Amino acid sequence: MCILPHYSTIRSGAILSRADRNQPDTPLWLVAVRAAESKKAAEIKVLDLTGVTSFTDCFVVCTGANARQIQAITEEIGLKLKEHGEFPISMEGYNQAEWVLVDYGDFLVHIFSPRSRAYYDLERLWRNARNVEIPAA
Repeated sequence: MCILPHYSTIRSGAILSRADRNQPDTPLWLVAVRAAESKKAAEIKVLDLTGVTSFTDCFVVCTGANARQIQAITEEIGLKLKEHGEFPISMEGYNQAEWVLVDYGDFLVHIFSPRSRAYYDLERLWRNARNVEIPAA
């Protein structure tokens, strides 16, 4: 379920929500989700692509209301993952802030404007992916 022990999790003791701290291994995609939540991202979804594609394990998909919020969400996710030693392989779309794509290898983060999210509709395109339930904070 989108968790690789060597790359996609952090060890206990990380600064996360109380519920997350009680887990021995917290997946890094969940760190990204919590960072997006802290910047009021909307419609956050995690798609498990294990067995569907070979280029990544999961997508974190969310929506920002405007360009500034999309950039703030992107920056916060980057900051929180950097605190855990995770750095992006690449980032696209930050300046335009319609669809920001950040590649962390084992997972990709997609931050959309409402219009771009509706147009590209990744959930439909990757409909064979499983939705991952995001635990309550």
